[in-house]
Amino acid sequence: MLQKPEEQALLQVAQAMALAARTAPKGRGADNLAIAVLESADIARLSQEMERLGKEKKLPGFIRDAGNLKHVSTGLLLGTRLKSLGLKYCGLCGFGNCAGSEKAGAVCAFNTGDLGIAVGSAAAVAAAHHADNRIMYSMGLAALSLKLLGEDVKIVYGIPLSGTGKSPFFDR
Repeated sequence: MLQKPEEQALLQVAQAMALAARTAPKGRGADNLAIAVLESADIARLSQEMERLGKEKKLPGFIRDAGNLKHVSTGLLLGTRLKSLGLKYCGLCGFGNCAGSEKAGAVCAFNTGDLGIAVGSAAAVAAAHHADNRIMYSMGLAALSLKLLGEDVKIVYGIPLSGTGKSPFFDR
């Protein structure tokens, strides 16, 4: 079946977002990111998991976000693996250095910072192409629950994309 031109464009935007995220600056040049462009089946699976989590945890925002995804055909998942950078002096995680951080099981500030920069870069690409989008932690938690980016990815955000006459993310 032929795709609508908007759906083709959104897939191209998602791919460009993935490129922007991958090439975003990273601490010490260490790339701990996991990135996936989503297809309709992935979106449907995430929506179901978000709804399940929303009901189970009594989180109406998850159910609302799951409803938003029912109007979406593509999007992006961005996650990070938690690996310290081996710095002798840093302490941004609260443990003085990477050895102390690893011993305590802390989250490296560079991992989360790099993920945030990648998410911002990806969202900027979506905005530059006039694609309606929303950064969703609920989508990320559903992706973690389903292990869509693998066992070693511990923090995930999702960015669904829409190209309709009215943004499904607007009236929230």
